[in-house]
Amino acid sequence: MKLEPGTGIVLLSIPAGVPFVDSLAAGILAHSGATPRGGTLPGAGATPEALAAYTILLPTRRAVRGLSEAFLRQSGGQPLLLPRLLPLGDLDEDELAIAGAEEQSLGEAQGWGEAQGWGETNQIPPAISPLRRLLLLARLVEKFEGAAATPDQAVRLAGELARLLDQVQTERLSFEDLAGLVPQDLAGHWQRTLEFLKILSEQWPDVLADEGCIDPALRRDLMLGAQAELWRRQPPDGWIIAAGSTGTIPATNDLLALIAGLERGAVVLPGLDRELAADDLAGLGPTHPQFGMAALLDRLGMAPGEVEPWDAPGIQASPPARARLINQALSPAGRTDTWRELPRPTDEALADFIRVDCAGAEEEAGVIALLMRQAVQTKGRTAALVTPDRALARRVAAELGRWGIEIDDSAGRPLAHAPPGAFLRLAAEMAVSGFPPLALLACLKHPLAAGGLAAGRFRAMVRALEIAALRGPRPAPGIAGIIRTLGEDQDALRSWLEELAEMARPLSQILARPEALLGDILAAHVGFAEALAASDTESGGARLWAGEAGEAAGAFVGELADAAGAAAPLAGRNYAALFEVLMAGYAVRPRFGTHPRLAIWGLLEARLQQADLMILGGLNEGTWPPEAPADPWMSRPMRGAFGLPLPERRIGLAAHDFAQACAAPSVALTRALRADGSPSVPSRWLSRLEKLLLGLKTAAHLRAPTIWTAWQAGLDAPARFLAPERPAPRPPLAARPRRLSVTQIETWMRDPYAIYARHILRLKALDPLDAAPDAAVYGSLIHRVLEKFLKRYPGELPAGAEDLLIEIGRREFGPALSHPGVWAFWWPRFERVAAWFLDVERAGRGGLEAVTTEARGNLHIEAPGGRFELTAIADRVDRLAGGGVRIVDYKTGALPSKAEVGAGFAPQLPLEAAIAQAGGFAGVPAGAVEELVYWRLTGGDPAGEISSAGVDPMALGGEARDGLARLVAEFDRPETPYEARPRPDQAPRYSDYEHLARVREWSAGGRAEDG
Repeated sequence: MKLEPGTGIVLLSIPAGVPFVDSLAAGILAHSGATPRGGTLPGAGATPEALAAYTILLPTRRAVRGLSEAFLRQSGGQPLLLPRLLPLGDLDEDELAIAGAEEQSLGEAQGWGEAQGWGETNQIPPAISPLRRLLLLARLVEKFEGAAATPDQAVRLAGELARLLDQVQTERLSFEDLAGLVPQDLAGHWQRTLEFLKILSEQWPDVLADEGCIDPALRRDLMLGAQAELWRRQPPDGWIIAAGSTGTIPATNDLLALIAGLERGAVVLPGLDRELAADDLAGLGPTHPQFGMAALLDRLGMAPGEVEPWDAPGIQASPPARARLINQALSPAGRTDTWRELPRPTDEALADFIRVDCAGAEEEAGVIALLMRQAVQTKGRTAALVTPDRALARRVAAELGRWGIEIDDSAGRPLAHAPPGAFLRLAAEMAVSGFPPLALLACLKHPLAAGGLAAGRFRAMVRALEIAALRGPRPAPGIAGIIRTLGEDQDALRSWLEELAEMARPLSQILARPEALLGDILAAHVGFAEALAASDTESGGARLWAGEAGEAAGAFVGELADAAGAAAPLAGRNYAALFEVLMAGYAVRPRFGTHPRLAIWGLLEARLQQADLMILGGLNEGTWPPEAPADPWMSRPMRGAFGLPLPERRIGLAAHDFAQACAAPSVALTRALRADGSPSVPSRWLSRLEKLLLGLKTAAHLRAPTIWTAWQAGLDAPARFLAPERPAPRPPLAARPRRLSVTQIETWMRDPYAIYARHILRLKALDPLDAAPDAAVYGSLIHRVLEKFLKRYPGELPAGAEDLLIEIGRREFGPALSHPGVWAFWWPRFERVAAWFLDVERAGRGGLEAVTTEARGNLHIEAPGGRFELTAIADRVDRLAGGGVRIVDYKTGALPSKAEVGAGFAPQLPLEAAIAQAGGFAGVPAGAVEELVYWRLTGGDPAGEISSAGVDPMALGGEARDGLARLVAEFDRPETPYEARPRPDQAPRYSDYEHLARVREWSAGGRAEDG
């Protein structure tokens, strides 16, 4: 159909599979008489400004940019004055005066304005800024008792209120109708909800009046209503074309209906199924892709078959058979019984139409990247990934990076994940939490952190600080607490930390107040971040706010600073969480440097756009289509009764996006069989398409060859595999240790490689960061407490011994008692151990002559490689009244079995017996060893128990000494390796060097102890 003035309602459609914006541009160029690419059409000869008489209304600003680029493509580079291109959702006052006469203004819509409640005012108030609205709503939420415990919770709840407000205003409803949804005497929860929603119905209008603003959704509707009134009063002279909108918003629906009836107006629908019968229209539900357009047709009194196709000379479309196949697959549920009567799809319907099912998200991203990489190989060919799955989009962008391809992701990257946004978050978290090790290192190791130094120098200081003070138990709070842990020889670190504390002082001081204004905290936060970002050559501002990500971060901080006055005063401890919540939703979008023929589009960005290859990714239920979100305010029946659309309307819009993209000339459908480790369910549209093709015996045509997944698997596959071998180093004899402790002898027996790493390579495991007191710490504390008690009271036990032992324990546990795990779990166990220990002491002190704790001893063994020294620190050596010796080993964990002791794999007590026999313990005369016992001090039930290591301690000691001599002699041979876990069944339960020995690569089952 050609556009002719005065032809009644002009409703046209660009079918699915036709590049929408290119078709629209070509048709307008032809109608205007401007010269399109490829020559002159009838009516040509007009001047290049012929297009200026046209006004084109499009759904989004992204569509506006797409149509501008389409005009450039269709004109072949010839000079043109573009039509006035306006986004329906973002009209403002400057764009509103588009009636075609310079003197036309809002004043001419005075009657309409009065009808809307604006009285004598002929100006629509401005929209309140999103951040300010959030903060003002959050302030009202905080005043409602029990609604939110912290400011960030209040902001999250305010966001839900704002969404409800936008929905209600978009659908032109009134909150006054809420009260009648549920009887007064029913649903106490609903009555509580009604009280809470009075924030919107009673308090919010007064807040907006004070602000002199209105809500964005209401302003959009008022702007669209004002525009409709202007055109109704004085139709424009030029052509008005509304293209690409389905009219799901009531105000947009009104405007489209008006434009379709203007003398020079036309509405162009995207992908209308003109073959829909009247019976089909009656059965369409909100999840159907044609639902929104069907409602508009019903309002205009037209049937789908009466809508003419848009005339676009020179535009090549995909075969209509593809679009017909997709429409049949997505037909209403009541029509699926006719599928068997359908003819088999033609070859053109299934040409260049494939489906790839991938094992997981990583494989799916790799396959998509390969599809796009192949498209790039063809000159001029374009490709786009369409997906609502942001994680998949980021994976694909990363996969393309292996070929140096930067891709335009239209949704951008979350500002919180970009370097400036992450740095601001980390700086806030570090200061708010009191500079604990993890938060401190996370911030100071960020690439933007320099603290006024050269980057390399700053990193060196951070690494030195980590080793000196941050490994192990957490220091006292604040930078001052870290400084107190430094030794006297660490003046450089001390000075550096003092400078860091000075940078943070303004922020730390304001965070320490009971309450402070958000604007003041934000200013101190930004000041600290800039000081920390400064290097020796650049200011902090120059580094922090540089580039696209820096500009986005600066824009967010600027908006927050402007809106901060709306926030209630807050405690400093809540600032970091509030800052992070407010940053959510802001994104960084690159403007330059991305590939010109590849793109990643979200569903909104993909509307009205088409590439040569359309890849529809993430086709699983819950992703595409998305899950219908739960409404925190109303049940589904209540939403329907109130007048709000059901959540399924979003599914209908997503279905329309799917149908449009599927009708492109070349399409690839991808999904992951498993998502987040669990089996996934294919998208309902994918299942419908498969069932339709299965019934028509053509399902196999949709399945892609496995070559794509095979290629993806081969990307990182090595040319050949080398079977991993158990490490078995053979260091020179001169490097082998000549001195080991009794506990290290056990390690030598079970895992020689650990001895090699510790004593030959001299590698020592670092303590964990911010280490919580675990079982090992508890064991060392128990040892220290009992040692101090026995040294103080070696003879007769004093009166009140239990209180004295508990007091020593309290001093030794010290700061660890402030840790909840210690106070709730380990301390009660210690108290039970103390009672059990004193009972044993009272019963056995009469048979003792002396008690030696932490007894140090050694034993020398002559060996082929020279003298070898065995050392020991025995937990306790008792001299018995009869002259013999008892050696006690405290254990807070599992005890070795007698079989392990006898076989030599638990040699600690037998070797200590050998030392005692030789008089090797200081202060303990040589003598017969009568007992080797373990005292298991678990603090459970029972609190402790005594277990013998063997019935003949003297024999055990002699055997241990002989076994040690043989072990030393064996490792004095150059060919003897320090093998990793030579006996898997006797491998240690834990080793600091397991990852260094790469045990999981060569051991069966991933761990040597699995056998």
